[in-house]
Amino acid sequence: MTSKGRVTIREVAERAGVSMATVSRVLSGNHPVPASTRARVLRAARDLDYVANAHARALVGGGRKMVAVVLRQVTSPFYAQVAEGVEAEAAARGWLCLVGTTGGDPGRELEFVQLMREEGARLVILVGGVVEDDAYRERVAHYAQALASAGARLVLCGRPAPDPDIPALVVEFDNEAGARAITGHLLSAGHRRIVFLGGLPGNTALDARVAGYRAALAEHGLGPEAAHVVDCGLGRAAGHRAMTELLKAGGDPGPGDTATPDTAPARFTAVFAGDDMVAAGALRAIADAGLRVPQDISVVGYNDIPLAEDFNPPLTTVRTPAEELGRAAVRIALRDPEHAAGAHHLLGTHIVVRDSVQPPPPGREDGGSTPV
Repeated sequence: MTSKGRVTIREVAERAGVSMATVSRVLSGNHPVPASTRARVLRAARDLDYVANAHARALVGGGRKMVAVVLRQVTSPFYAQVAEGVEAEAAARGWLCLVGTTGGDPGRELEFVQLMREEGARLVILVGGVVEDDAYRERVAHYAQALASAGARLVLCGRPAPDPDIPALVVEFDNEAGARAITGHLLSAGHRRIVFLGGLPGNTALDARVAGYRAALAEHGLGPEAAHVVDCGLGRAAGHRAMTELLKAGGDPGPGDTATPDTAPARFTAVFAGDDMVAAGALRAIADAGLRVPQDISVVGYNDIPLAEDFNPPLTTVRTPAEELGRAAVRIALRDPEHAAGAHHLLGTHIVVRDSVQPPPPGREDGGSTPV
């Protein structure tokens, strides 16, 4: 899709060698048209990347007040809460909401966005952190321009825009500030050996959390060597596996910015999990090793999913406004459609203090051996 402007029905008619009225009949599907003519029109529309203007269709009663939200998965509590927020705000305004999942496959994402463009969705909302590489930048620019050409709008929810000039609205929360605050909470409790569990290099959300973690360590006078990031990714299984390996690891890898589970420091007193599901896996692994939280190891998470307060012990974490993120994505996009594209809205976060943090055990404030 190019950015030269919207393809018109006249251009489709000229390409197909038929009248504009015939093109309209074919595309509306409301009138009988010879099969050969229909095929010619549809081929011309496809070749020209023509999509009927959603706003124009609304004026004649054919438009749909439809929002599409595209997620990596619906089993994640965070994604589910965002989708719930989108649906609630859409329903309150009399709009329909469709949910699609990609499993992280860019091809499926492209297919879903294109389908929603063809079906006349007014808003297409992409949710969650991504690896922001050249392929992603090109893909999102294509989405934004293609949707804009069809009278629709792209909303990036919980992820940044790769280019401020593309016609997309960004609604996200401050991942770095939340991570800095929760790391500061551990440091204020006396912890100096804190492992970040759940890194995923290149992922926009997790990179920001790692940056906040490093910034908090520096603010408390700790050098770069104090940071230990375990790049195990997200999910309960990843957290359990990485935590199990951490507890089995012997010795300290010495100075360095990152570590794998089998080389990360055994002498740690606290774990900052990249999200609450990683924390859930870490809690299970710690219990399996015969250790206690927070008496032996303190653990904090990120997102404050509904089950976080039911963990054993209840989890101290960063509350991200997941449902409000979804609501805001719809509300802001519809409130000011002329100026929403290209705008950036940042929501705040805050710490929820529960029972998973206490000062390090006596003698281990500076990183004495973790009992196993």
